[in-house]
Amino acid sequence: MDHYRRSARNWFAGHPIDRIPDRRQDGRWVAERLQDPNTRLIPVWNGKNLFAKGPVPQPVLLAPQDMGGLIAQAESIVLLGEAEGRVYFAVGLHTGDGSPPPEMAELGEFRNLRWIGAGSERETVALLAYAKAMTYWHHRQRFCADCGSPTESADGGHLRVCTNPQCGQQHFPRTNPAIIVLVTSGERCLLGRQATWPKGLYATIAGFVEPGESLEDAVVREVMEETGVRVREVTYHSSQPWPFPSSIMLGFTAEAASKEIALSDGELEDARWFSREEIWSGVKGEWLRMPLRASISYRLIEDWFDGEGSPRLEDLCTIRPPGPTQAGGGRPRGGTARAGPPGGRG
Repeated sequence: MDHYRRSARNWFAGHPIDRIPDRRQDGRWVAERLQDPNTRLIPVWNGKNLFAKGPVPQPVLLAPQDMGGLIAQAESIVLLGEAEGRVYFAVGLHTGDGSPPPEMAELGEFRNLRWIGAGSERETVALLAYAKAMTYWHHRQRFCADCGSPTESADGGHLRVCTNPQCGQQHFPRTNPAIIVLVTSGERCLLGRQATWPKGLYATIAGFVEPGESLEDAVVREVMEETGVRVREVTYHSSQPWPFPSSIMLGFTAEAASKEIALSDGELEDARWFSREEIWSGVKGEWLRMPLRASISYRLIEDWFDGEGSPRLEDLCTIRPPGPTQAGGGRPRGGTARAGPPGGRG
């Protein structure tokens, strides 16, 4: 499988939208699309996406008339692109009192995309992630980083320009690169956990790329800093947009050159080597939780785990849907085993 197809399997990636950059500077065309009943708006309030209420929340996309006067009150409006003859916009809403606009109450509720994205249609979720990232950038870029003056939106929401005529600096959306890596040693993989994570949750090693280093340098450094393990043979796997708030996750696999674990930088509460059998028994026994299936961390573990054949990691893991009081979404949990352990040992 080539890298393009592999990355397209990751959540928040792979939407076939045409971003129509040639239309961004056509203010008249953009204004007309914002009045078109065929257009769909993706509201984002305080970094959360709108979902219909129910046991399995589904994304809510709105026609312009559904939002009424909220369009004029929006903090940001971003032309996302066009797909199958329909134009899509992100509409950023921000309130300081912790309550969403009351006009939206009957349309659904705003929830954290991180926790419930995997329960929705993949291409729509990719659009929601795109909208979330763009509206976050607009909220953070309201003032010029050079002179401190207010900025204003331009080019269909893909540019902010300083309003100070003596400055006029242009600010473009940014994405922060972060590496994430599954380290293996023979038939075991290296997983770690942070103290703030749900009990039993382990994931792959990750960290931001620092200035002056390659992606591979970042892999070697992060694994050493967080676990004390030296790695070699670093191989690119796939990438994933990760708008929490504005990252691109660059996935790798690596082979360990050493096995001793030493936690020294305080990032991780624990790190350990897991065999496939230990992952199977841990998930089955509910003392081990895998990362969210919407994450590339899960994908990296899954591709390694499934390399031995049945059972598949997907057959072992489920995700608890968010409860009615969990505005931020649910948490990952161990699921029900549907097959025997790897290697046929029960």
